Amino acid sequence: MNRRKFLATIPAIGLSTNLASVQFLAEDEASICTKKFELAVSLNLQKLPIGDAVVGIGRTFLGTEYVANVLEVPGEERLVVNNSGLDSVTFYENALVLARCMKKNKMTFDDYKNELQFIRYRGGVINQYPSRLHYTSDYMFDNEKKGIWKNVTKEIGGVRYNKTINFMSTHPDSYRQIKGNPGFLKTIQEQEKEMNSRETYHIPKNLVSGISDKLNNGDIIGITTDMEGLDTSHTGVVMRQNGAAYFLHAPLASKKVTISEKPLAEYLAGNKKQIGIMVARPLEP
Repeated sequence: MNRRKFLATIPAIGLSTNLASVQFLAEDEASICTKKFELAVSLNLQKLPIGDAVVGIGRTFLGTEYVANVLEVPGEERLVVNNSGLDSVTFYENALVLARCMKKNKMTFDDYKNELQFIRYRGGVINQYPSRLHYTSDYMFDNEKKGIWKNVTKEIGGVRYNKTINFMSTHPDSYRQIKGNPGFLKTIQEQEKEMNSRETYHIPKNLVSGISDKLNNGDIIGITTDMEGLDTSHTGVVMRQNGAAYFLHAPLASKKVTISEKPLAEYLAGNKKQIGIMVARPLEP
């Protein structure tokens, strides 16, 4: 179970992948994307720092329906586009992708799809199910290498996050794509081994209030969990308001994109299974 499946508790080739193979989960995804760009430009979001642009576009998704396992579609792995129904990962992912496209003045639907693929997949390449970045810590690592963001967890107060990440390989029956596919399982095991060889950091939730002033508008947050084998259980975006850091996210509980009623530190304190945060800071494209 990856972070998307955990939230719901439910059991191609290269960057030049033929865009005709993209899976659209709504007939008007191109139209939605175009309207997002038009709205962002009308609000002059392209003139803002990237973090502020991420929040600005993220706010346009407020009230959008939460859809569990939105990327888990039948058939071969391919780029899934769905801006009308979001889970916690695809919410921040789309806010970041749209902001980056806008900042680069590349605002066609094809531009959006290329950027989405680049960020969502290891090295930007679709090569079957294991090429998708399933774990948040791995997602952060790969996209830091690609220059999308900087993982600032350690520098703003993080401590070593000593945890073995192996949930996917130890629960293969929870994944339709892995179940019965020993090749995929072996690849996932190799990826987990690589992840576990890295130094990973998080900020324990009892320390978050003390570093909240170091959180920037638009920072991407991965919430670490005490669930065995998983690195994080939820994700979202920092939104600063009234001098405090709030959480802009797509939670299962609210069934829609929303802003936390309490600042991030208090939000974390209300969930025993949430033990801390990882922080990735978007870089100007």
